[in-house]
Amino acid sequence: MPIKLNSELPAVEILEKENIFVMTDSRAITQDIRPLKILVLNLMPKKTETETQLSRLLGNSPLQVEFELIHTKSHVPKHTPKEYLLAFYKTFDDVKHQKFDGLIITGAPVEKMEFEEVTYWEELCEIMEWSKTHVTSTFHICWGAQAGLYYHYGIKKYPLPEKLSGIYNHTADYKQSILLRGFDDEFKVPHSRYTTVKREEIEKVPELKILASSDEAGVYIVTTENGKQIFVTGHSEYDTETLKNEFLRDKDAGLDIKMPKNYFPNDDITKAPLNTWRSHANLLYSNWLNYFVYQTTPYDIETIE
Repeated sequence: MPIKLNSELPAVEILEKENIFVMTDSRAITQDIRPLKILVLNLMPKKTETETQLSRLLGNSPLQVEFELIHTKSHVPKHTPKEYLLAFYKTFDDVKHQKFDGLIITGAPVEKMEFEEVTYWEELCEIMEWSKTHVTSTFHICWGAQAGLYYHYGIKKYPLPEKLSGIYNHTADYKQSILLRGFDDEFKVPHSRYTTVKREEIEKVPELKILASSDEAGVYIVTTENGKQIFVTGHSEYDTETLKNEFLRDKDAGLDIKMPKNYFPNDDITKAPLNTWRSHANLLYSNWLNYFVYQTTPYDIETIE
């Protein structure tokens, strides 16, 4: 089954070229089936890139998914034209009266700041509080995961000695989790961040369970027992060249940045990186959609509690 997108969204053309089954609004209304309503709070600076990455993964599912995009009204994105936001995005005020089967809160390039210093922190807190009663399951990514752990459970983030950037091996801490169903014993995940959370602080919270981690990258997936809140510290949604583009961007900006680990063949930046995490990423999102959204959410979406 397809993902339902606004027919004018740039992601539609990109995904159709990849043979991802995309359904436009006009086609979707003729189907006698309730699609899963997934709300995406996109905090990333390159909106189109993140929309496409998430659409690609959410579209690889036997379920019909209705994609709704929102941005923060308390912060004006510098890299996205106002016309683009008006055409494809809403604000939280536009949707807060609705209920959703799933919510995705993306990462954001603000991790060096204290949470309370972020211009849209209060708005984000309002959205995270709202999600408790209006969303079946919320999927937090990278800084979004750190923000969620801090808001819901008071777990702090800590600066790393240097940027964690690269592809890292991970293993399951809790192999019985259905979120990890079908995973290999060892799987790879991209990370790109300057901060981390501490395992020992998470383990002190009875409501939380660590599902997967890495010896190098630390805690990867944390979830509540019922999966209503899921926190993912990596970027499984990244495209093959996303880390390369970030590295070149930081290098051109004069930052003292190291090459992403385990990424370029033989650490040669002239060679095209290989995607070694695609199958894991597809499994992660399809498992979330199936087990924590589709099989949990009520048919009458207004009865979500």
